[in-house]
Amino acid sequence: MKLYAFVLGVGLLPAVGLCQKTVTPGSSDINTNYIKPEKSLYTVYYVKDNTWDKQGSLTYDIVAANNQLTLTNTYVPKDNAWTSIRTTIADAKTLRSISYSSDGKETKVNLNFAETITGNYYSKKTKKEKKIDLQPTRPFVDFNWTDHLISTLPLDLGYKARIPQFYYNSDSNIFVEDYTIKEVKSYSYGSPKTGKHDSWLVTLLEESTGAIYNYVIDKKDRRLWQREMSMGNGKWEITVNEELDYQPIKNRFNKEQAAQQVSQGSSVIIGTAYARSSSGKKLGGLVNTAKKQYAPKGTEITLFANSAYYEEWLEVNKKIRKQKKVQEVPLDPDFGYAVKKAKVYDDEGRFEFADLMPGAYVIMASFDFTNSYNYSYVSGYTNYYNYWGYTGSTTNYGTARSSYVDKANVEKHVTIDKDGEKKEVNLKEM
Repeated sequence: MKLYAFVLGVGLLPAVGLCQKTVTPGSSDINTNYIKPEKSLYTVYYVKDNTWDKQGSLTYDIVAANNQLTLTNTYVPKDNAWTSIRTTIADAKTLRSISYSSDGKETKVNLNFAETITGNYYSKKTKKEKKIDLQPTRPFVDFNWTDHLISTLPLDLGYKARIPQFYYNSDSNIFVEDYTIKEVKSYSYGSPKTGKHDSWLVTLLEESTGAIYNYVIDKKDRRLWQREMSMGNGKWEITVNEELDYQPIKNRFNKEQAAQQVSQGSSVIIGTAYARSSSGKKLGGLVNTAKKQYAPKGTEITLFANSAYYEEWLEVNKKIRKQKKVQEVPLDPDFGYAVKKAKVYDDEGRFEFADLMPGAYVIMASFDFTNSYNYSYVSGYTNYYNYWGYTGSTTNYGTARSSYVDKANVEKHVTIDKDGEKKEVNLKEM
């Protein structure tokens, strides 16, 4: 199969029976209502043993218009050195192929599908072009639709079917090859973002080569979770759905508004960052005697505008940590555009922020500091004697001073009420 694909380690299967059901465009088994106009993103890995090596990203973009479905398949390698784009247009009800075009690293292809398949093929290596004129002898499905075609079928335990697939190869005279669904069984897919999903594991056999492909497809919404292909020598290509639609946080982050708030005002915040541990922090039962431990000169101080988005992000991740079922939700990728940085400029933990608009802010920092403390120790004993012998003893104590390195994580919420205001804050850990 001409795919970016993957495997779950299934051995080669027996030859296909002659009475196998064949699925072609217009088949009653195809339900294109399962194909949703949307964009989906997959990460492609090469996997051997327990090593996952990222190869690139694969995007499917489906658009529905004028009773047609347009699928654009874009692959970008991890070094961004080149891009492969494949676009297929098919009938929205039957998946009958209408046109296909591709622009890859080495070739460009354009095809129009009718009783005769016409188009052209261009080699970027030889810079030569040739016309394409093919007479298909039987119905087929364009290979670019295979991933989505499988999701449209009436998948169930024991379901089997054969799929004739068209793929143009300038070095071959065979353009339609059969792929057979050999097995469908239940499977539990574990998403790091949304947990467990009841799915189908669909095993597909490429009849001409004996290669095995597996698809993990959600039972409920027919989402393709994962696709695999064996590469030989213990290596597999594994393609994983990144769930672009995963939005556990309802409030949206407003990049432009947040960036404006920290850069287009006339208010300032001046402050001091320090840890205070004299109010009860102990080591070995002995109270620290230091009053303040200032953030060292050069310590980075972070400021950003507080928002409903950020507050909800904190609450959602708090619940996730408590349940311990899925990974925490990362901040919006654009969040960093509205973060402002400053550095402590002296030995007394002082910092400054300017150009701020009225509004709510969060200021935070993390730094190491040294805690000092006094302690006592037994230095010896004094024994007492009289005429009749030993009468008792007293314990002698000495005192000393020591220290240990600790880490402070400090955070403060600050509100500026009016433009031009000068706010003084203590950024401290108690």
